[in-house]
Amino acid sequence: MIAVPRTVIVLLCTILQLCFGTVYAWSFFQTMLVRQLEWTNTETAVAFAVTIFSLGIAAAWAGMVLPRLGPRKLALAGSILFSLGYLVAALALERDNLLLFYFGYGVIGGAGIGFGYVTPVATAAKWFPDKKGLATGIVVMGFGVGAFLFSRLLAPFLVVQTEEDLPLIFMWLGIIFAVVLIPISLLISNPPKNFLAPAGAAAASPDPAGADQPGFVSHCLRSREFIIIWLIFFFNISAGISVISFQSSLLQDVWGLADPTLDPEVLAQYGATLIAVSSLCNGLGRLFWGLLSDHIGRVSVFRILLASQMVVFAILMTERDPWIFSILVCYILLCFGGGFATMPSFILDVFGSKNMSAIYGAVLTAWAAAGIFGPLYVGYYKDVYPDRAVIYCFLIGMLILGLGLIFSFLLDSERIQLGKPTVEGTLRQYGIPAPRL
Repeated sequence: MIAVPRTVIVLLCTILQLCFGTVYAWSFFQTMLVRQLEWTNTETAVAFAVTIFSLGIAAAWAGMVLPRLGPRKLALAGSILFSLGYLVAALALERDNLLLFYFGYGVIGGAGIGFGYVTPVATAAKWFPDKKGLATGIVVMGFGVGAFLFSRLLAPFLVVQTEEDLPLIFMWLGIIFAVVLIPISLLISNPPKNFLAPAGAAAASPDPAGADQPGFVSHCLRSREFIIIWLIFFFNISAGISVISFQSSLLQDVWGLADPTLDPEVLAQYGATLIAVSSLCNGLGRLFWGLLSDHIGRVSVFRILLASQMVVFAILMTERDPWIFSILVCYILLCFGGGFATMPSFILDVFGSKNMSAIYGAVLTAWAAAGIFGPLYVGYYKDVYPDRAVIYCFLIGMLILGLGLIFSFLLDSERIQLGKPTVEGTLRQYGIPAPRL
């Protein structure tokens, strides 16, 4: 196998994340599907929900088997499934078959993203123990920025070239992603056994006593800390992904009220621009909040994310200025990305590094659950209460964030901020010795 420098490995991992992150540009197609195929908003929301659900479940499984299978096999499987999902979706669109579209774009494509999602982050961290935060931050940022490149470059180009032929667009996307992702996946690998970390490399996160014992992971997953962290993650994602799934459509509704004379094509361009800019915020948020959490603690960051978004959602309930609306949506995406950037370090702080991939994979099931809940309630209100959908959707989002904020106060922020494991009580309950702190 070709020996690849570690800087190139990180670049390849970032490209993988860029491609997989195009899933967040879903709302670019949502309006086109409703208009051309006459599918309802709820039906199209189900497609996105199934994708995120499949992503989360597949990522949970991938996190558990990554140490055994290695990054190359998982990245290759994810790349093949992701590309195949678009090709099956193209066939479904050609036949106007909604269930086949769910299976192709949702189940197959979503599973592909899940297999590939955990691989680049874990691989980059192993190659750069001396700059772990920077390397993983760049890679994770790629997932958030993917929607920008998709909505501003690739998708508009294909729309123009195919004259808005959706089956042809999805077919070409499947081919393009296969050509890019499969060769890159074959070059991804862990560092060799004789790999020497550069001088000054950071030490691994401390592991609780008993981390090597059978059943340790299952005990951690039943701990009070894991359940609370899962719920906080779920609430933050639910609020953000409800906006992501319909941000283009919501902005077009708001802008249409502000200026009823605008053509649908112009409104669609405004929506695509919002996707692009907000995706940059999603990516930048992963760097900003991740770095901030190193200074003020993970729990404090999540409290800021949840509380500030509650204020933003409250304003969005009645805000009808499209410019202010767009700025606030971008802030939501900034916080959405921040949650994903902070969570890996959160898991390391609480549960240690040895079983990090398995426990982090398990917490990503919150992503799966939120992917079902968030888009579906927005789609439902847009179909049933089109005139009041914006108000209802942001009201529910504000309530969700409030629940997350309440749960965040059930965690001991000082101990987590210091990086000390907080699961010792639960481990003693199951007969595993507590660590010396």
